Amino acid sequence: MSLLQLHNVSRRFGALKALTDISIEVQPGELRAVIGPNGAGKTTLFNLISGFFPPSEGQITFDGRPIQTVNPGELVKRGIIRTFQITEIFRSLTVYENLRIAVEVAQGVNLRPWMGRALRKRIDDQVDELMHLVKISGKADRVTGEMSHGDQRVVEVGIALARRPKLLLLDEPTAGMGDEETHHMTALIRDLNKNQGIATLFVEHDMEIVFGIADRITVLDNGTLLAEGTADEIANNARVQAAYLGQAA
Repeated sequence: MSLLQLHNVSRRFGALKALTDISIEVQPGELRAVIGPNGAGKTTLFNLISGFFPPSEGQITFDGRPIQTVNPGELVKRGIIRTFQITEIFRSLTVYENLRIAVEVAQGVNLRPWMGRALRKRIDDQVDELMHLVKISGKADRVTGEMSHGDQRVVEVGIALARRPKLLLLDEPTAGMGDEETHHMTALIRDLNKNQGIATLFVEHDMEIVFGIADRITVLDNGTLLAEGTADEIANNARVQAAYLGQAA
């Protein structure tokens, strides 16, 4: 059974058609890229999946249940976790503190005035696990606002992972990064998908990254589904070349 399914989904804003008749299926454990020119509908697609607004037509199903009218907070509880183009972290806090808050919120204990020793240890262990998972343990005491953009994005991914997502939505995860930071983030995305089994849907403009790690690629153009397939299929698709890849070259 597909983890995520969009069936004939459209979204209008007044007379503007942002998405028209989109049908996509994402399988458990799949790593899928979404590409397309500016204005193609990529952000609108993410907004629909994460519940920021409902589709005008069509149905969205996640984990076998319709979600097109479910609010974002409930979707987070069900396992759809999203990062945004603008990094969202507590810039005045350390890496450890950012991740600890995320774990406490995920566990529903952030408002407790007091925690027992066993609970504190469980929270600490989960924070350590997250830092190890995103490979940032050596910077646990760094104030995140003083770190590089790439490291901040890694912390943000760690915060997202505190919710133990079934589907991770990454919006331009390598935007604004240097080569080394890009390599780290790309390796992290691949590792989370392949070794942790987290289904991942990501928007990315760097075609080297897209064709290097994605299992499948979805191409949007002017709010419509232009093509989808493997990297080889997309690279050799004449319509994609004309609409997008040819422009990038």
